[in-house]
Order: sequence, then C-alpha cells, then structure tokens
Amino acid sequence: MTTPNNKPDPLRILLVDDSPQSLKMTTRMLHDMGTTQVFTAKNGVEALQLLSSFDDEDIVDLVLCDWNMPKMDGMELLRQIRTCEPDLLFIMVTGQANYSAVAEAKAFGVNGFIKKPFSLDELRKKLKVASRIIAHRNPEPVA
Repeated sequence: MTTPNNKPDPLRILLVDDSPQSLKMTTRMLHDMGTTQVFTAKNGVEALQLLSSFDDEDIVDLVLCDWNMPKMDGMELLRQIRTCEPDLLFIMVTGQANYSAVAEAKAFGVNGFIKKPFSLDELRKKLKVASRIIAHRNPEPVA
C-alpha cells in the first residue's frame, strides 16, 4: 500500500546507529518520506530497552539497524529480538559485510540489507517492501 505521492504507508521505525550524524540524516530521510514516528537508539542495548517499553499494540513496525556498533552490534540485537518478537521486520545497514556474516543474519531472519552509503531512493524501496509485508500480515477488514 502506498500513499497518493507514491510514498510508503507511514511506519513506526526504530533506527539504531552509533553515529549521531547517521541517526540525524536517516531520521530526516524517513520523515521526508512520511514516516510518522522514528525512535532512535545508539546501540543494541538502548534498542532493547526501548523495545521493552512499548505495549504490544504500540511496538514499532520495523527496526533499521547498523551492523557495527559498540556495546551490542546489529547481529546480536537481531538474535535477541528474534527470541521475543520473531515477526518484527529487521533491516540491517552495513558498510561492509562478508558472506558468512550475511548468511548468519539470514539464518536469524533478517528481512533485508541496505549498503552504506545509501540513497533516499534505496531507502524508499526497502520501506515500500516493508509496507507491503505489514499490509499482507494485517489486511484491512472487509466492510
């Protein structure tokens, strides 16, 4: 589903990145695309704390997470999220990844990858796919 301007439906996104500049730039990009709520965390530990503060109805639609971070990296965050929120969409953002790391992320159910640096168009495409998955999981009731 998309909005009239060919934008993905508004999503609630948890953005996890240890770079303040990346957080700011990506948050701006997400807001420009119509994302209504962007929550941010500087590492996996903060992200888990934030996720645990949400009610089941208020949980985010998608986690957009940097791979390499201090305290808890994106892979460990993915592993931990999968134990309590197996269906939460998770997109890994990385500047570099080797085949075995990508295979491991896929084994833990990552929903996609975005390679840094990424363009607004690349991010938009990933969010369109995420919106379709969410719409398919939660179809609108027939009147």
